Amino acid sequence: MSVSLPVSIFIVEDNAWYGELLEYKLAQNPDYVIRRFTTAQACLDNLSDKPDIITLDYSLPDGQGDQVLRQIKERLPDVAVIAISGQEDVRTAIGLLRQGAFDYLVKDEETADRLWNTVGNIRKQLELRQENTRLKEQIGQKYDPQRAILGESPQIKQLYTLIDKAARTNITVSISGETGTGKELVAKAIHFRSDRRDGAFVAVNVAAIPRDLLESELFGHEKGSFTGAISRRIGRFEEAHKGTLFLDEISEMDLGLQAKLLRVLQEREVSRVGGNTRVPFDARLMVATHRDLGQEVKEGRFREDLYYRLLGLPIVLSPLRERGDDILLLADAFLKDFCSQNNMATCSLSGAAQQKLLHYTFPGNVRELKAVVELAAVLAEDDEIQPQDLPLRHGAADTAAPDIMPNESLRTQMAAIVQRYLDVHNGNILQVAAKLQIGKSTIYRMVQNNEIRIR
Repeated sequence: MSVSLPVSIFIVEDNAWYGELLEYKLAQNPDYVIRRFTTAQACLDNLSDKPDIITLDYSLPDGQGDQVLRQIKERLPDVAVIAISGQEDVRTAIGLLRQGAFDYLVKDEETADRLWNTVGNIRKQLELRQENTRLKEQIGQKYDPQRAILGESPQIKQLYTLIDKAARTNITVSISGETGTGKELVAKAIHFRSDRRDGAFVAVNVAAIPRDLLESELFGHEKGSFTGAISRRIGRFEEAHKGTLFLDEISEMDLGLQAKLLRVLQEREVSRVGGNTRVPFDARLMVATHRDLGQEVKEGRFREDLYYRLLGLPIVLSPLRERGDDILLLADAFLKDFCSQNNMATCSLSGAAQQKLLHYTFPGNVRELKAVVELAAVLAEDDEIQPQDLPLRHGAADTAAPDIMPNESLRTQMAAIVQRYLDVHNGNILQVAAKLQIGKSTIYRMVQNNEIRIR
């Protein structure tokens, strides 16, 4: 591993001979770009060049080391400053280290070698810092909505807008949608576009944790608070400090714990199980559910006060069957990724296979589509996937018709059926006409008569 740019070093030393000695030693590494200054002011005047490392003589003609160090750190908090002094004074060394100096070296015959080692250690830290920054940028790109959430349907374009709005503030976000629509993916996209991107993204599936353990999982516990609590453990709220806490399937939380969660959100502090100390936290909250929380409130399974506390910015994810040609766009992307990861020739969907996917309701949504096309790539005899290669579930291969309306005319019910198919197929009149086996002119006439509309 190596940094992509040379390491910039300022040597601040009023003794010309000693300054040349330090420069000669460090210049043995061609990645070090070195500049020498004989006064503190000359160094301060050039801080706009943002050096990575500064070696600072403690006794300069125009300033003491502690004063110069303070000015440097005020302008460049992250720069590594190595103080070099002609006297071995423990109190001076401790004072400089407390002010933020990286190291304190005493001038003697071994100083140049010690400086070489110290600069090498700093360089390793710079490399790790740069690698960490690069990885964070990669994660941010991975969860960029335009890359992570594929689609060209109006629903997805609206979703991009809501993600951008949510990322600008710390408002609580409540995400709802059927299983497999990508609720956690949306939460991550918001987190990695927000000011909290450098903090942790902590996800908890409420439904996957036994109820008697969920309180400890969220709020932590003290040693001995219950059988098996052999040590203190911080909870997910503390773990998400300065970051984001994502509670999936929030509707599965029992009423007793809902009351405790409400108090935690109001007070912005937690008490670990078995403890009395209140621990403040600063975590953004996002929640998700596949249920209708408003209906859960009406039926007494979810607290109304907590519902309004969590509502924040609601984001409703459309099921895949309502996203039209997004199905094919996603299928192609999943196929390319799967074939690339498994060193397979790139597969494509035949026209008949595409039609089969478009006419399927996908109860498992995007997650099901991914599983289906990956298995189809394995089952296909060649590089083109045929309808028989798609392992779709029986009984879900067509668009559900609207309920029968006994008090309405046949014409009204026909319009309702056509409207349902248009909504599912993203307004594609040709697809709907073929599916219902009616003329496209019939659909156009119904549009002109305002019996149906293209959404």
